[in-house]
Amino acid sequence: MTDLIRSACLTHYAEVARSVGLEPAKMLRKAKLPLACLNDQNMRVAVGSVRRLLEISAAEAGVEDFALRIAGRGSLGTLGPVGLVVREQPTVRAAIEALARFIHIHDEAMRLEIEHGRELITIGFRLRGATRQSTELAIGRVHAIIRFLFSGDWRPVEVCFMHSPPRHRRNHRQFFGCNVTFNAELDAIRLAAKDLDYPIRSANPTMARYLQSRVESIKVRPERWDDKVGELVCSLLPSGRCTIERVAEYLACDRRTVHRHLLDCGTSFSAILNEQRAKLATRLIEDSNRPLSGIAASLGFSAQSAMARWFRGQFGCSITQWRSGVRPAALTVGTARGAIGRGRPARKPGQASPAQQRSKRLKR
Repeated sequence: MTDLIRSACLTHYAEVARSVGLEPAKMLRKAKLPLACLNDQNMRVAVGSVRRLLEISAAEAGVEDFALRIAGRGSLGTLGPVGLVVREQPTVRAAIEALARFIHIHDEAMRLEIEHGRELITIGFRLRGATRQSTELAIGRVHAIIRFLFSGDWRPVEVCFMHSPPRHRRNHRQFFGCNVTFNAELDAIRLAAKDLDYPIRSANPTMARYLQSRVESIKVRPERWDDKVGELVCSLLPSGRCTIERVAEYLACDRRTVHRHLLDCGTSFSAILNEQRAKLATRLIEDSNRPLSGIAASLGFSAQSAMARWFRGQFGCSITQWRSGVRPAALTVGTARGAIGRGRPARKPGQASPAQQRSKRLKR
């Protein structure tokens, strides 16, 4: 399954790339990343594509600490809602624990493990399929977050990397302000146990509880291909360029791969697109003050007339009739013909996928 990450991870990529003589757009094309991810921080893109971008950028620029230069310019804001939860915790201990608990919402391939010792605390990084630059970006960003919590007046005891040392270690030592160990047994940040009790003066316990409840609601990331495609379709619809090719680009694969996996889930791209449109349409048209032209754009239609035809075919009535309460008896609010309200059949244990069943029939 393709791991996804919020495109906010590329915050400051463009300015760092330009500072070392690289053209950001050209590098993104090489890494097969959509250019839009530099402007929309909440887009989800393939972790593997981001890692490829960092590696080829560092190699072409001949800059070993390329990822650290990005990490040094980051802030809690790059973590989105997770960063807000971390910021409002009462102590550094609670902040680090919140970060470990929710980091996968930002980066599906990343996990943090906290090991408590009498004098040292070790924050271990588990990065599925990590590369050199992606590891340094992750550890560099967490280091920067902890420094922020201490208002900048903090240094770790040690930073460890499993990969080999760079030709010049000075930049790494300057960045972390401590001893940096390479060829280590794990990727980690070690800090003094007493540091964890440091109070975060700007913390707001009431806000922390509220934010945590909101983040809890999105804690579980979708694992099935149809759910991930549905999430991408929902975010791409307003752009008017929600195609299977574009979704495949975000998932770092081709359209045939998306088709195949959706077929295994018992659905198709057109069915998911229709379903997401229908869900969004029923929400948007409830506001009678919202112009239909704006709704058409939000649903990815190039013209209001195209949306009107689709809506009548989908719901069996016009938008005007729907708004006035004249709706087909067979439909309820938010339910479209053949799109919403039809439960996804659960596959029984040991039951073959639709693709496997077809393959068996062809062999007979």
